[in-house]
Amino acid sequence: MRIGSGYDIHRLIEGRKLVLGGVVIPSDTGEEAHSDGDVLLHALIDALLGAAALGDIGALFPDTNPRYKDIDSRELLKRTLEITGRDIVNIDATIFLERPKLRGYIDTIRESLSGLLGLGIDAISVKAKTAEGLGPVGEGKAVAAAVTLLLKA
Repeated sequence: MRIGSGYDIHRLIEGRKLVLGGVVIPSDTGEEAHSDGDVLLHALIDALLGAAALGDIGALFPDTNPRYKDIDSRELLKRTLEITGRDIVNIDATIFLERPKLRGYIDTIRESLSGLLGLGIDAISVKAKTAEGLGPVGEGKAVAAAVTLLLKA
């Protein structure tokens, strides 16, 4: 078994979609990023690459490459899964966002991840936390995600 962890954070701005786990969440702001900015999938990609000892998302999909401008992070995840070629045992993810509240979207995000990964929903945990008004996340200026996963070696 191999353990991987990933983390991502993006500034929130008007005029962009808020995308989490491949799901568009209704919001007045979205992630500022070279790609679609899906912090949950970016953290998942980093966790996969870390568990496979293959670096990080920036090395694989650099933001200096115009090919990745506004790319759907689901495509980046698909490519990462092809590269790592390992079986995921389970995922534990946390999204940090002050608003909108995500409780009503958690099952939809889990279902999206299940479909993207070919993994049973019972092996996917997604939690949402606020930052209690502290720092850029708490001030509503950013969204972040952390993912831990277990891979079969």
